[in-house]
Parts: sequence; C-alpha cells; structure tokens
Amino acid sequence: MAEDYRPMWTEQGLDLETHDALLETVGEMYGKTFMSQKNRPDGMAYFDFVMSEVHGLRIKELMDAKKQGRKVIGSFCVYVPEELVLSVDGISVGLCAGAEFAFDQAEKYLPRTTCSLIKAAFGFKLARVCPYVEASNMIVGENTCDGKKKAYEIMKGIIPSLYILDLPQMKSEEGKDLLRMEYVVFAKKLEQMSGKKITAESLRKGIEIVNAKRMAVNRVMALRSADPAPISGLDALLINQVFFYDDPVRFTESVNKIADELEERVKKKQGVVPDGAPRVFLSGCPMAVPNWKVPGIIETSGAIIVGEELCTGERGHQLLTDESGKTVDDMINRITDRYFDIHCAVFTPNPRRLERIREMFGQYGAHGVIDYTLQYCQPYQIEGGAIADDLKKEGTPMLRIDTDYSAGDTEQIRTRVQAFIEQMKK
Repeated sequence: MAEDYRPMWTEQGLDLETHDALLETVGEMYGKTFMSQKNRPDGMAYFDFVMSEVHGLRIKELMDAKKQGRKVIGSFCVYVPEELVLSVDGISVGLCAGAEFAFDQAEKYLPRTTCSLIKAAFGFKLARVCPYVEASNMIVGENTCDGKKKAYEIMKGIIPSLYILDLPQMKSEEGKDLLRMEYVVFAKKLEQMSGKKITAESLRKGIEIVNAKRMAVNRVMALRSADPAPISGLDALLINQVFFYDDPVRFTESVNKIADELEERVKKKQGVVPDGAPRVFLSGCPMAVPNWKVPGIIETSGAIIVGEELCTGERGHQLLTDESGKTVDDMINRITDRYFDIHCAVFTPNPRRLERIREMFGQYGAHGVIDYTLQYCQPYQIEGGAIADDLKKEGTPMLRIDTDYSAGDTEQIRTRVQAFIEQMKK
C-alpha cells in the first residue's frame, strides 16, 4: 500500500495487530496463487492493484463517501439488489469472508459444525479485522439456508445495524410475490436511512449501471469457451470476486478493457494453457476472497477452469434486469423477476440448476465437472449428490470436493484432482 491507512483503521476500531497479520497472510497467498501464473493478460494489472489496496484505497473511498452523506450497504448474498442501493445513491459492498480466521471466537456463538462461510463472517467481525463491515451503515442478511437464518439471530446482538431480508424457498408465483414484497420493504428502508426518495429516474440509472457491470463480466466469461482459454480460471474468479466491492462504473470500464484484450488473444489463438488442456467446469458453493484453495490446486495440476456455476460466478452476473420498466413499481417487478430466476440450492425443487450446469458444461467445452461444497453446507451438499447421479447417467466425469477454508486437506485434494484429470484425459 502506498499510503499509511493505520489512522483510518484505528478510527474504524480495527485491531491493528490482528489486522496486520491478516493482510500479511492474504498478501502471501495472493502472491503465490496469482503472481506465479504465466502469460496473464495485461488487464489483470488493475485487479492486482485492487487487491493490493483492498483494505486501503477502497476503504478510504467508502469513508470519504460517508462524509459526503452517502450510505454504505454491506451484504452477504447475491439476492440483495444492488440496483435498489444505487437508486438512493448508496454504495453496495460484499462482506463474505473466505478465510479461516478467529474461528475460536466464532465458535463461542456457533456450533463447530457450522459452515466456514458463516463462521468467517462472525470471525472477521469479532476479531475486528474487516474494514468493510465497520464502514457499512447497514448490513443486510438474507434468510437462505437454515444456518444463516439462525446465525443472523445471534449476529443481531453483535451488529445492531443488521437488516434481515426474507427469501422464499419455492419457485412459485406465491414465492415471487413474497420476494417482491421484501424488495418493496427493503426499498422503503433504504429511503428512510438515506433520506432520499427512489424515483423512476434514479432506479432506472441504478439498473443500467448494474446491467453494464454484468454485461462486461459476461463478455469475459463467454470468451473462456475458446480453446486455448485466453484467461485462467483463477483470474476469472478474481474478477468475479472484485465484482462485489469495487466501484461499479470503474469496474465495468476495467473489465471491458480486459475483454477487448481477450478478444484479440482468441483471434490469435493465444491461451494461458496449450490447446487441448483438460477443461474443468466448477459448480457449487461461493468462493469469497481469499478462498482460492481448490481453483489453485486444479490449475497447478495441469487443467484449466473454463466456467463456474457459483455465486462468485454465473449466479452473480449472468442474468440482466429488464430495463423497460416505466415506473418504480414496474422496475421493482422486473428486479424481482431477475433475482427470482437465480437458481440457488436453497430452493425446492430446483431442477433448473441442473439444467443450467448441463448447458454451461457444453457451452464452455468442458471435459469434466468438479462440484465444490463447504462442509456442513447442507443445501449444496445434498443437491450435489443428485447432480452427480444425473451427470453420471449421462457419462459426464464429475468429482465432488467437500472441504473447508483450512489448508489441512490440500494435498489430499490435489491427489484426487490429479486422478480426476487423468480420468478426463482418457
């Protein structure tokens, strides 16, 4: 970091010693995982810079914006509409944490058999190491899985600004009506805390900004269907991770620049791996920063990741919000349509998710599927079994990896991945 941000972190109430240790660990992980890659696109320099300032410049921007009266809204899930946040001139940031940090403190509140993602959210707050949490005027939790529902009840005592967004569990018209009403109430909450009225003009602008961001990422992801792939799965994942907390307009501009570069690479058949390298498609749980363990293992074992059916992947950006709405009510209806069509494993039944995995598997020319789940994440663990059975019937090679954020099983996973890659080659 070029600037000393310690006074800012002190003002936020961070534990500087613990925070320094976290930054050092993440920095080392980033260097080993990303900077060791060969033939990276030049445009990835922007994302390297973002990561170097992940707790610095971006946090300063958020704090400066708050001084100007803008509100920062933190969230844990892709079901929280950034369009609504932008419509009150707010700033949306993602809060999911992908590291095993302060789990001993988290387990004072949660069972040990709680998934790493939930425990990390508690750990980062309790250890006072996340400036995004401390910068947020309001944090939005969402009732997806049972673990999150109950954990948010406890978190409310730790984070008084926590707002709960209820979600339907079934894909039905009644379920869509429930989601729409939740978004209407959420919009009113945003108006109340910001002191700004949502207008057709401000909401339309929010929709356009977020759609532009999604379309830029979709450009990059579509180019990964080329053989050889013009960008690594690790770098594509990094773009998807930065999607959740960077300034949306600046992010869109940077992603479109790298898409231009990748288009030229595809024309020249320049890839990050040789032609015909084994191509892996990822499905399953989200991978928040700095959860790069499994992709790193895959891509240092001779394969290339060409697509992701993850929240830090297609579920976060693939769908666009219809921009044809004329009134605020019309636009909230269209926002509801868009988010209701996300195929998270918390829904029952959820056949469209399997269909989408099949579609993307063919679209990206993949040779096999690796289904990644976090231990104790029941929705994705259970649904992963059904998906594996269906893909097996079709003759699609599939490997299931059930893990956590620790490094203890790294070599075991590497052995299994290498064997799977050999299976795909045959």
